[in-house]
Amino acid sequence: MADEQRQSGKRLYEKVAASLAADIKKGSYDIGDRLPSERVLASKFGVSRPTMREAVIALEVDGLVEVRTGSGVYVKSTSPAGGAPHAADMGMFELLEARRAFESEAAALAAARITDDELSALRGLVEEMAEENKRDVELSEDADRRFHMGIAAATGNSAIVRAIEMFWDARQSSHQTQHFLKKVRAGGVAPRIDEHSRILFALEKRDPEKARKAMIDHLTAVIEAVLEATEVEALERTRAEIKKQRQLYLTGA
Repeated sequence: MADEQRQSGKRLYEKVAASLAADIKKGSYDIGDRLPSERVLASKFGVSRPTMREAVIALEVDGLVEVRTGSGVYVKSTSPAGGAPHAADMGMFELLEARRAFESEAAALAAARITDDELSALRGLVEEMAEENKRDVELSEDADRRFHMGIAAATGNSAIVRAIEMFWDARQSSHQTQHFLKKVRAGGVAPRIDEHSRILFALEKRDPEKARKAMIDHLTAVIEAVLEATEVEALERTRAEIKKQRQLYLTGA
């Protein structure tokens, strides 16, 4: 995805979304039509699955398409609901990729500098996440943010704190990312206690390498969970598999 983002001007997912929006406007797809599968579209535009997913979500935010989980993406309108495309946002995967790069290094630095009091605060936040996961995932996400910001603060580097805070603020203010989060929550995704516990364990051991790896593993798992939770074509694949099995049964192969 990094190579894709070197494009000048608009971010790549915005370019893909604009191209699809233009196709819809000129009548390449009628209202009610199902767009080609994510795999086909990603191949057509030469982009990754996360980039294609962000482009589709951008179209959904603008009211041009409707995403039907388990079925596909359908054309809803030929023009944005507000008369113009929504202001550019940071995409969910953009933010996660940036967080993985910055927060893994922050964790490594924090491992060498963190105090006992800061570790105690992080333990409390892991416990809070575990409790709130049972009641209110948004409150658990708030504890998640404080956990990650606590690690940033433990670096003792104000520039790192401000950079990581910016990523979390962008997550809150981005319409694109908030739209993703609604889908993710609906898919049952919540802060994962085991992953945060592994990060905490590495920090307790004052082990920079393990802390870095634990953070990378955690945010990579988040990326994978978001992809899975926002999958829209699972039913289509299941049907294709059933059809394949039937054909094998009928032919005796």
